[in-house]
Amino acid sequence: MVDEIDEKILRLLEQNGRMSYVELGREVELSEGAVRNRVQTLVTSGVIQKFTIEKSTEIGVRALTMIAVNPGVPTYEVSKKVNELLGAEKIYEVTGEYDIVLVSSSVNIDGINGCIEDIRKIHGVEKTNTIIVLRTV
Repeated sequence: MVDEIDEKILRLLEQNGRMSYVELGREVELSEGAVRNRVQTLVTSGVIQKFTIEKSTEIGVRALTMIAVNPGVPTYEVSKKVNELLGAEKIYEVTGEYDIVLVSSSVNIDGINGCIEDIRKIHGVEKTNTIIVLRTV
């Protein structure tokens, strides 16, 4: 169970994944050891699934691709195949007209275009709609 302190630790780590346990402790008013234990519990329980980096939008290109899946094909099967593509950063299964949203990145537009072409080749993909990210605020 995630409590209010865990939520604050998660928010702090989302802002700065390199924040030390000592710094986290100061922010949430706990000892370094107590914070270390909480973070380990969050990892062990699967609340924190991985620690990663976020590349600057000034380097390369980032895009959001919405994917509609044929109702006869399991969305999760398509999601797994999309997740294997070069440049895939995050996959969200969503409600609405589209079933999947892919966040992808590449060094240039040609890389994004290649990823879109690869998505369209996946069995079960009916259509895509891609938006290029101009700026992250």
